[in-house]
Amino acid sequence: MMMAIAEEFNKLKCCVIIPTYNNEQTLLEVINDVKKYTANVIVVNDGSTDSTTAIISNIEWVEIVNYEPNRGKGYAIRSGFKHALSLGYEYAITIDSDGQHYAKDLPTFINAINDNPNSLLIGSRHMEGKEQSKSSGFANKFSNFWFAVETGIKLPDTQSGYRLYPIKALEKKKWFCSKYEFEIEVIVRAAWKGIKVSCIPIDVYYPSKEERISHFRPFLDFFRISVLNSILVTLAFLIHRPRMILREFKGKSFKEIIRTQIIDGNETKHKIAAAIGFGVFMGIFPVWGYQLLIGFLIAHWLKLNKAIFFVAANISLPPMIPIILYLSYVMGSFLMGAGSFEVDTALDISSITTNIKQYLLGAIGLSIVAGGLFYGLSYLILSFTKLK
Repeated sequence: MMMAIAEEFNKLKCCVIIPTYNNEQTLLEVINDVKKYTANVIVVNDGSTDSTTAIISNIEWVEIVNYEPNRGKGYAIRSGFKHALSLGYEYAITIDSDGQHYAKDLPTFINAINDNPNSLLIGSRHMEGKEQSKSSGFANKFSNFWFAVETGIKLPDTQSGYRLYPIKALEKKKWFCSKYEFEIEVIVRAAWKGIKVSCIPIDVYYPSKEERISHFRPFLDFFRISVLNSILVTLAFLIHRPRMILREFKGKSFKEIIRTQIIDGNETKHKIAAAIGFGVFMGIFPVWGYQLLIGFLIAHWLKLNKAIFFVAANISLPPMIPIILYLSYVMGSFLMGAGSFEVDTALDISSITTNIKQYLLGAIGLSIVAGGLFYGLSYLILSFTKLK
């Protein structure tokens, strides 16, 4: 069994990275437990001031990364990634050196990555019956909540340090964090990149309060994590959440999107009509280049079906643009009191610039009228249609 797992480690080009800082009491036991499953081990000594250096210097088969002074867990993991990549590894499993994680769960990661290549797997800790501090429980729920906000993915344990990273797929990423918050940054930005992030069940040893050794600084580290989440939430709603949605629809035909999101969906007729009307509104509204970005944010806030919105917003596809521009000019003419159907038929950039006020006023008016009209027509049609 263990021989087979060791062969799988080699076949997958996977190693185990053990970042450590002043864990002399448990480090050697962790290393020996991991060796039962693989010899592909990298120990990153994050500026330890105890006997860690002496312990690892006597282990010939382990790859060692030493540096001083202490730089933080995130920096240690990043250093481990860099060294692993230089040795030709494509996956790396990180395991804490404090003895909380069991090496017997390594095969669980290997089996899971065989089924889901290039995924990032987080070991979800089984905490039932464990003496977990209130602060740790709150921190995990806090992290899970913000990860869901930033990525749209709900996970049960985003703070576990027992993880499998597809380091080859993440090789070109530039990271910013070097402390504990790196473990949040890496999973959020991996999800934004399109890498599947999921949890797998693991066991955990959670020592009593008297035995527990932690380098987490509650106030300072929590402050750094809060600042990071503020930045990530801003980037998520401005850029990455819309991009993730677009990536989900990429390569799918309108027919397929309509079937899966409308016909087979569970939306009410009002919600479907509202999403269609709002999509048409944003497709015409004069914020060219930003219609989908702004629209996705508002659709998310209004809890409208984003797929339906996406389809409807494509009213501004290139063949329709001259028609939308013409109708916007005409609407603007009537709103400004001229009431003329005669406009510059060239409809080029210079004509738009010259008549920008008429165009903007008309486009806003047209978007409101068209959005309302499509909402009403959609609701009327749906009222006489059985979706299933």
